[in-house]
Amino acid sequence: MHSPSARQPPLKRRYGDLDFVAASKQQPSVQRLFESLGYQGDRRFNTLNGHQRLLYLDSLNGRQIDIFIDRMKMCHVIELGGRLSHDGPTLTPADLLLSKLQVYEVNMKDLVDTIALLLDHPIADHDDDAMNAAYLARLTSEDWGLYRTLQINIERVRGAATELAVDAGRVNQRLDQLWERIEMQPKSLKWKLRARIGDRISWYELPEEVRQPYERD
Repeated sequence: MHSPSARQPPLKRRYGDLDFVAASKQQPSVQRLFESLGYQGDRRFNTLNGHQRLLYLDSLNGRQIDIFIDRMKMCHVIELGGRLSHDGPTLTPADLLLSKLQVYEVNMKDLVDTIALLLDHPIADHDDDAMNAAYLARLTSEDWGLYRTLQINIERVRGAATELAVDAGRVNQRLDQLWERIEMQPKSLKWKLRARIGDRISWYELPEEVRQPYERD
């Protein structure tokens, strides 16, 4: 919905799952909605994890539906409780970017989605149909682990852009602008202390989910 580039080759692809985010106060109504639409809930998973994540299956289309509650918790934790009140059917471009690049073992389909986001959104300091660099810089200035994962994955995005028939120059230019903004942001004491340890200790968790492999339409 945010990226016209994702509707055309080479960035167009099949979506094997759908991700949603809801506020905790909406959880009961969200569950009722999906059940009324015929989606089958994973009863055991939802009982154990429903306070932070719900899982439904669309057996007709063979899709997995993930609903994150208040936050996205994968390799890192992205708090979204205060980011859900804006107009529009999706998360902001910056939060969509984080949903892809916070995963350390990022796969090709998420790199493809990231390239589409970068092609279609300029770097700015707001969320109005733009990539909010101020927001991303603030988050990464407080969390060295998130900073490090984004640093690694941005290089992976650059590599993927050179392999696809896309405007790699625009992708790289916007990544340069974004990373310059992130580097300029003053870092917290916690960030600086963790940076001294560096890669000697793992800085991310591995998500439990298994994603479908990348497929082009």
